[in-house]
Amino acid sequence: MNEAYNYQLLIKHILESGVNYAPKQEIVYRDKVRYTYTEFYERVHRLASALEELGVKKGTKVAVLDWDSHRYLECYFAIPMMGAVLHTVNVRLSPEDILYTMQHADDEVVLVFKDFVPLMEKLRDKLPNVKNYVIMTDDTVPENTLTDIEYEEMLKNASSDYDFPDFDENTMATLSYTTGTTGRPKGVWFTHRKLVLHTLSGSVALAAYRSPLRLVLEREVYMPLTPMFHVHAWGVPYMMFLLGHKHVYPGRYEPEMIVKLVLSEGVTITHCVPTILQMIVDNIPEGLKFNGWKILIGGAKLPEGLAIKAREKGIITMSAYGMSETCPALTGAFLKPHLLDLPEEEKTKISVKTGIPFPLVYIRVVDEDMTDVPADGKTMGEVVTRAPWLTDTYLKDEEKTKELWRGGWLHTGDIAVVDDEGYITIVDRLKDVVKSGGEWISTLTLENILSLHPKVKEAAVIGIPDEKWGERPLAIVVPAEGVSEEEIKQYLMEYVEKGTITKWAVPDRVVFMNELPKTSVGKIDKKVLRKQFSEGVQ
Repeated sequence: MNEAYNYQLLIKHILESGVNYAPKQEIVYRDKVRYTYTEFYERVHRLASALEELGVKKGTKVAVLDWDSHRYLECYFAIPMMGAVLHTVNVRLSPEDILYTMQHADDEVVLVFKDFVPLMEKLRDKLPNVKNYVIMTDDTVPENTLTDIEYEEMLKNASSDYDFPDFDENTMATLSYTTGTTGRPKGVWFTHRKLVLHTLSGSVALAAYRSPLRLVLEREVYMPLTPMFHVHAWGVPYMMFLLGHKHVYPGRYEPEMIVKLVLSEGVTITHCVPTILQMIVDNIPEGLKFNGWKILIGGAKLPEGLAIKAREKGIITMSAYGMSETCPALTGAFLKPHLLDLPEEEKTKISVKTGIPFPLVYIRVVDEDMTDVPADGKTMGEVVTRAPWLTDTYLKDEEKTKELWRGGWLHTGDIAVVDDEGYITIVDRLKDVVKSGGEWISTLTLENILSLHPKVKEAAVIGIPDEKWGERPLAIVVPAEGVSEEEIKQYLMEYVEKGTITKWAVPDRVVFMNELPKTSVGKIDKKVLRKQFSEGVQ
């Protein structure tokens, strides 16, 4: 009889490895909580014991509504390690969509931070499957009609001897919902196997691949600025725990608190979307310069102008790319070894590209017939991918799953070009590219150029209906200081003369706004802009 142990890739092995390697490493929450990996390990066991007392078992959906906290990190481990499913609720969705996702997920237990208690009180009558609520708080429990169970008290009274079981690595571990631009949010789920492989690949890429953001293992301090409800904060908390780095969690995003934590805790590595980086750059006190704070940028294209402004403030940036359905890591703007001696200016240009694949990822840029486009840096096609951690299906949605996986490759809906070194650059979303007179015009290219104008703070480009040409690009600019429409157009014409864009790509109109609408995860919301300007420029 063969007694070989059938080792399953489970999240508990990330926890065990991290705490064995770095038992005295710190986890910090705002200016309120500070404890070690060892203490965290005990609290994870207590949380599992307490949830079991509430009836949580294998397959139970447990919803979490919280800002970025040490409690959320405890849930990242304890809930899936029990065999239950962690539903990271997007608290920035509309109440209607939050209700839809919780109903669709069949949540049975809800862990809710006190800020969201009033919302849950309004929704509870429409969530008959929920058996228990637990309130999380930094101070006192608010008066409420939900429950008298409080998170810290619950952990205090629970056993620290919970025995996390072995089970099939293909068991569902986490569930989140896309912030879809059309229709209802779609459920995206990942197994233990997928999350462990994503963690291992990401750790190799961040710690070993050459890049401006490469981890120096002796001194890194990690703080996420991608919400923990958004694809497990890009999976980076798991990577940082495995690698034994210090964690800092900022709670609700407040510019002053973020800067305070970066300086007081010595934060060195962060990730966020461009709009959060813009917020940071805009709120840095006059005269303050960071000492090489490394920020990985994803979720939307990193404009070159923003990267330059960040560098002037002592912030080093690099692009990465993925999506909710991909767990999310697909590519990063890593430097191939033979490119390490390039001039700094050339390295900067690479750092804002979408990049090359993470380990174990396959990326293609294809035309409508699934034929690879030429690697000429000009021919556009859709990005399709394969990796061992991509979601297999949308939860309870066979039709959308078929669209996602047609031809055996996951279709991203992103339009890109690929250069002769194999670096891809996203030039648009399939739904955002402007189709004008039979030509494709990249809105991201125009936005990147506009970001380099010294009088432009933010910019978005959308297609608006045109009777003659089908669509024409419209530029929407948030000025940093006084600038005219004619000045913007003349500036774009300089890039026509350089051959960067065609004259046809220059927008017919430029309009100005005080701020651009944002999605729940901080991206510029072009859906809102298209709706606002669909009847012509207003």
